Amino acid sequence: MGEKIAAFINGSKRTGKKLLAVLIDPDKANPEHLQNVLQPGNIAKIDLLFIGGSVLTSGNIHDAIKTVKSLCDIPCVIFPGSPDQISSEADAILLLSLISGRNPELLIGKHVESALRLKQSNLEILPTGYVLIDGGAPTTVSYISGTTPIPHNKPGLAAMTALAGEQLGLQIIYMDAGSGAKNPIPTAMIEAVRSNTNQPIVGGGGIRTTEGIHAAWNAGADVVVIGNRLEEDPDFLKKL
Repeated sequence: MGEKIAAFINGSKRTGKKLLAVLIDPDKANPEHLQNVLQPGNIAKIDLLFIGGSVLTSGNIHDAIKTVKSLCDIPCVIFPGSPDQISSEADAILLLSLISGRNPELLIGKHVESALRLKQSNLEILPTGYVLIDGGAPTTVSYISGTTPIPHNKPGLAAMTALAGEQLGLQIIYMDAGSGAKNPIPTAMIEAVRSNTNQPIVGGGGIRTTEGIHAAWNAGADVVVIGNRLEEDPDFLKKL
């Protein structure tokens, strides 16, 4: 099992290179949509592809990853919503621990359930502290996880949550306002986490403009994730 993705993210952080990730929902990843998102003019702007989501109904994560792999060579990282979303077709998986919540299933329970499958896979495992932030509207992840997001005006609480995750040995901090968020994560909150942790910060949810992407980067995010915006406007990346 290699460490290519972790090395890439950490190396970019050390050199100050900011990264852009696109989140693909397998339920919406029909070939036409993927071809629109991964057209040649966009591929050069994308550093990582996150594939997964809180709910998987009609979509097939294995087929979605295979289709993505046929269209580009961008690293594919699973963003799992459940143990069912494990596929050796991907390059790596974010092993998410929802440290902002108090649901034991998402702190350790699902990890125990997935442990043997992950050990037998060829996936690079990225231990990730998942911090859910209030984005101004109820989101799928807050509903499915049964947890309350950290209030958007409590940067100190987000910072201490991220610091605790780092002290537990988690290697990435993923701050997420959730799919369908009305507002992005406040820059003051990203700044507070950046000031108190050394691990790479991934930020996403509610980002709909190029200004929003740069604001998150400037506040300290090392990787910015966009998802719903590309479902609304596949040409959004061309505007970057």
